Amino acid sequence: MTTAPDFGSAIPATAAPEVEFISLSHLNPSTELNPIPTRGIDLKYFRRYVRSLEEGGYDYTLLPYGSNSADSFVVASAVGQLTERLRPIVALRPNTTFPTVGAQKLATLDQLTEGRAVVHLISGGSDAEQARQGDYLPKERRYARTSEYIEVLRRSWTEAAPFSHFGEFYKFDDFGPGFAPYAAPVPISIGGQSDEAFQVGGEKADIFSFWGEPLDDLRSEIERVNGIARAAGRTTLPRIWVTFRPIIAQTDQLAWEKAHEYVAKVAATFAKAGSAAKRFVGTSPQNVGSQRALAFATRSELYDRALWTKTAAVTNAAGASTALVGSPETVAAAILDYVDRGASLVSIRGYDTLADAVDYGRYVLPLVRQEIAHRKATGQRGTLQANHLGNYAPEYGQYATAGSQ
Repeated sequence: MTTAPDFGSAIPATAAPEVEFISLSHLNPSTELNPIPTRGIDLKYFRRYVRSLEEGGYDYTLLPYGSNSADSFVVASAVGQLTERLRPIVALRPNTTFPTVGAQKLATLDQLTEGRAVVHLISGGSDAEQARQGDYLPKERRYARTSEYIEVLRRSWTEAAPFSHFGEFYKFDDFGPGFAPYAAPVPISIGGQSDEAFQVGGEKADIFSFWGEPLDDLRSEIERVNGIARAAGRTTLPRIWVTFRPIIAQTDQLAWEKAHEYVAKVAATFAKAGSAAKRFVGTSPQNVGSQRALAFATRSELYDRALWTKTAAVTNAAGASTALVGSPETVAAAILDYVDRGASLVSIRGYDTLADAVDYGRYVLPLVRQEIAHRKATGQRGTLQANHLGNYAPEYGQYATAGSQ
């Protein structure tokens, strides 16, 4: 049990005035709970999944990128044509696409989707994964390349005349005017926990992305990003994106029963011989975000209202892996705790991927949006956070430990 803060009617000064929701699009029914050996796209499943996100009220979907994944640009284009409102976020590694070509592809996607395109730049947290596609730039230099990449993207979208560029990583002559986005430059997101990530993100990104961390730790990281942005003379601060893997059920007790079942299955998947995920287990992660997630997991399994770190521990923090566990009301209240710390973009994706996406859309998103609407209408915080305490009440911790091994 953690001591509850004040959940009175006053809206915290750090609170974001709005929140939008992100999911991650899955191409086939394989999950960490039930892995199905495949590298393909199940088109019927993919269409159903994307339609479920649109119907569930999500605002964005991330199209991930890896050396052995489907191409994120092509999948994003499909999402754009299968939906009318959902905004595709293209995950893009600067080493894979020359920046003027990346600008052209993103602007094309933005035109096809009438202004819905977003790009998430992945500088690269693993030397081994970068090398799989021929990138041998040292990790400490990859964010410098991302910084230059952002400059070229924005110039490609806005310069009215041809321009040349002679940088450390990219050189070209008389490019442009480039193909224009639909109405405005495509929003650029980056993430990472290294010093270089904070510097580039604070100075240049429209969105800065974090994995789910304890509330006070995340708030200090947000303040760091904002401080760098202000020092760079920015008047508009980066939007904050935070990612969780919620595990929900009708009650907190039932959610914890599901959580213990899920973590056992996920651990078995990652430990299984021959699993593609196995390479992440038993090694020290190179990226700082994974190192931080494992440090939090070592310190405690439970934080704040509903943050659970055991899912990170059993996967060696291979990607976003911290969970929020509880009833829809408890998880919605926990999301609002992060909104109160400054997050305005919340990514939630589950372990039973399609079923969880549907459930979040039905039971979690409406509760959060109801609270945001109440705040806008009244100037005061509602009662959801005060009434659904999660780990701030004694029985929650009993549920959390009842099925643990």
